[in-house]
Amino acid sequence: MLRFNIDAWNAYAPDLESRDAWQAWLASPFTPDGPVKPAVMKTVPAMLRRRFTPLGKVAMGAALPLLSDTDSVASVFASRHGDTPLTLELLQGIGQADPMSPTAFSLAVHNAVGGLYSIACKDKSAINAIAASEGLVVQALLEAVCQLQVHRRVLCVIYDVVLPELYQPYSQGPDFPHALALMISRDGDNGFVLQQRPGVTDAVESGQDIPDMIALLCGNADRLSCSVRGAHWLLNRVTR
Repeated sequence: MLRFNIDAWNAYAPDLESRDAWQAWLASPFTPDGPVKPAVMKTVPAMLRRRFTPLGKVAMGAALPLLSDTDSVASVFASRHGDTPLTLELLQGIGQADPMSPTAFSLAVHNAVGGLYSIACKDKSAINAIAASEGLVVQALLEAVCQLQVHRRVLCVIYDVVLPELYQPYSQGPDFPHALALMISRDGDNGFVLQQRPGVTDAVESGQDIPDMIALLCGNADRLSCSVRGAHWLLNRVTR
């Protein structure tokens, strides 16, 4: 059983940049189809801003609003498969014998988003990047809570974009690009418990981990349940 506190959180998707907007979406879900243009990206210098792909933009859209009161914080960046649209573009170029762009290649690696974040924020703190093909939110939280053993607070950024059509028959993914950022600490007034439970879970991998976590944070759900390689995980608020 792992206990931790969520000091603050923020979520981003096209046309969903406030808690009120997310509450309305939870009450009446729809598929946002607007451009990935977080308002907070205007604070990033233009030369650097151009290096962010949609995956990086959704991550920054969620994370940057949480950083107004801190100059340095350890962080965990987690996505299910990374920047699949850019990776596929590079692979198609290889198949056509096109020269590979070093810049594009550097942006396709899994820790690229965290690296760009550290440059934009001038933050030299520890950054971990993980790929979680199952149980994205739970695996990101497990890593972040482990980091609390050596850091007072940890920024946990969980993000995903729509899979290219080529991959969709083989893996579940989100219906629209979105991200969730959590500022996590050991103790506080907004406590959560993450625990592994024996037995078989009926949780199905759906690619909707982030919206399910937002529902829990907004009070629209009482728990988050998922299966990670046959293990049943539950995330609940601490009851006092």
